[in-house]
Amino acid sequence: MFEFKVLAVCPETGARAGELTTPHGVIRTPVFMPVGTQATVKAMAPWELEEIGAQIVLGNTYHLYLRPGAELVAEAGGLHRFMSWAHPILTDSGGFQVFSLADLNRVTDEAVVCRSHLDGSRHVMSPEWSMRVQELLGSDIAMCFDQCGPFPADHGQAEAALVRTTLWARRSQEAHRREDQALFGIVQGSVYDDLRLRSAEEIIELGFPGFGIGGLSVGEPHEVMYHVLDLLNGVMPREKPRYLMGVGYPSNVVEGIARGVDMFDCVLPTRNGRNGTLFTSFGRVNIKGKQYEHDFGSIDPECGCRLCRGFSRAYLRHLYHCGEILAARLCTLHNLSFTLNLAARAREAILDGTFPAFRAEFNAKFVDGPGRDAGGER
Repeated sequence: MFEFKVLAVCPETGARAGELTTPHGVIRTPVFMPVGTQATVKAMAPWELEEIGAQIVLGNTYHLYLRPGAELVAEAGGLHRFMSWAHPILTDSGGFQVFSLADLNRVTDEAVVCRSHLDGSRHVMSPEWSMRVQELLGSDIAMCFDQCGPFPADHGQAEAALVRTTLWARRSQEAHRREDQALFGIVQGSVYDDLRLRSAEEIIELGFPGFGIGGLSVGEPHEVMYHVLDLLNGVMPREKPRYLMGVGYPSNVVEGIARGVDMFDCVLPTRNGRNGTLFTSFGRVNIKGKQYEHDFGSIDPECGCRLCRGFSRAYLRHLYHCGEILAARLCTLHNLSFTLNLAARAREAILDGTFPAFRAEFNAKFVDGPGRDAGGER
């Protein structure tokens, strides 16, 4: 029911192209997964996700547990039927909320006692709780309950989170029962080489069919993230998929792929789109800027999405300044199209043996800073 095949590897970098078979279809990797926190990718309909090439989406265990409730989703026939998505789904474990909602939580080895961010009600989150909720949701891929440490964290704090993550991985594995759902382990260890290698060894030893890399993109410099990925690229099993959790900035995706990562997810494309920031072949564009008021050119002449084919910068700026819903929808569609296509193009370059040239061209064109007008004359 689950199988991962590596079809090609870039000898210069270790970038991989593969296929991950799940009960709801084959995923061509490397792949970006749009985030559907509450059983919907914000501003997008399921058929629009299909049209722009989404292969798999992510659902959030913690948020779906709070509302509408995992039992209700199971009563509806599972998350696929509930959200009308016939393709693969990955659910996170709720572990990231231990980090992101730290002010509401009390963490022990046994469980996390938290207060709902919605109404303040008390809840107990544990590996057993996470497995039960994810099995009720019926995702294709479930994640072990883990503890994502903050950045910066001292060595002792990072080690404590690592020990707890391994403990919870064992308990997640023991509690997991659903045979049509793959359970991935998660490697932690913050930015410390010894802890990352130790976590990888402990989690790999448990024999999961795939592995998440957690605790990155939490505030550390990009170069530090890349160092950790270089380190793990040398020790992670070659025959199993690797998932870099919470990473979706375009340059991070390309550099993650170059370091052997197969799967990515992030809210950045959708969140930035709703706020008027677009990813383009030449960098970022904040479409609300005054300089676009009379600009009737395409957002990105190299992009073939519906926004870039049919609408001008001036029109999109107008929609934002009028508060029109269409602005958020079009920008979300574009950013997701751009990120999905970026992963697909990287895959083709790996298969064609041209990934180093693809990577170099992308890095030369994509400008991280907002100071350069993206997509026009250059």
